[in-house]
Amino acid sequence: MQNVNSAFEYCDQLVKDFERVIEHPIVSKSSVYYTGIDLGTAYIVLAVLDENYQPVAGAYRFANVVKDGMVVDYIGAIRIVKELKQELEERLDTELLYAAAALPPGTMALDSGVIKHVVQGAGFEITNLLDEPTAANAVLKIKDGAIVDIGGGTTGITILKDGEVIYVADEPTGGTHFSLVIAGAYKMSFDEAENYKQNPKNHRELTPVVGPVIEKVSSILNRHLRDYQVETIYLVGGTCCLEGIETIIARQTGIPTYKPQNPMFVTPLGIALNCTQEIL
Repeated sequence: MQNVNSAFEYCDQLVKDFERVIEHPIVSKSSVYYTGIDLGTAYIVLAVLDENYQPVAGAYRFANVVKDGMVVDYIGAIRIVKELKQELEERLDTELLYAAAALPPGTMALDSGVIKHVVQGAGFEITNLLDEPTAANAVLKIKDGAIVDIGGGTTGITILKDGEVIYVADEPTGGTHFSLVIAGAYKMSFDEAENYKQNPKNHRELTPVVGPVIEKVSSILNRHLRDYQVETIYLVGGTCCLEGIETIIARQTGIPTYKPQNPMFVTPLGIALNCTQEIL
């Protein structure tokens, strides 16, 4: 186990601080603000850090502008990011200039231009564009192991050895598939299933329902990790909020699997930590 406790101690504290400023922004004078934009399949999240890279504000909104890690509603994505930007600017009484964004691993050549234009179209100057699990590691600080980002549409995998990325992959299985299974099992609409899934009180009941999808995620991991000596899996992404998902994946892969207290905000905070004032 590679620094699980120490890594998660920093991670969990940063996420707690971020959750606090979502409700109560810190309005203080900072020479610059850095924004991380996470365009997820289920949620768009904006995380704002001050000049010392400490959380000062944040906002998120349910959205259907991304499918399987790719932007499918360009205008809708710009509109939501612009609205969240304006909301945060009003709460902080300042203008947010600089932003970084991220993509699922392996999709940089396909979608990086679109993501860049979304960020610019919302009024930001884009300073960095990186893959999601690498962004997450700015918060996790893992040296060895696999960071697995299970988002709404895709499962992204990054394998690290001695702090260096040696392998990345991304496959279209994620929280959307969980919600589709729940909708079918309970005869709900997709949106109702999403809401039902997000309530922690329902997680124990839902575990056997979405078990086959978790097993599929595990089989994806087994296929990508089998040629590497991975001793630990670290889970991030909103889908990993499901109670007990780490236990099932550990059982299916035979690899110890861990997650921070709130995996949803790890990646957007990591994106913000990679934001600078150097324009792309």
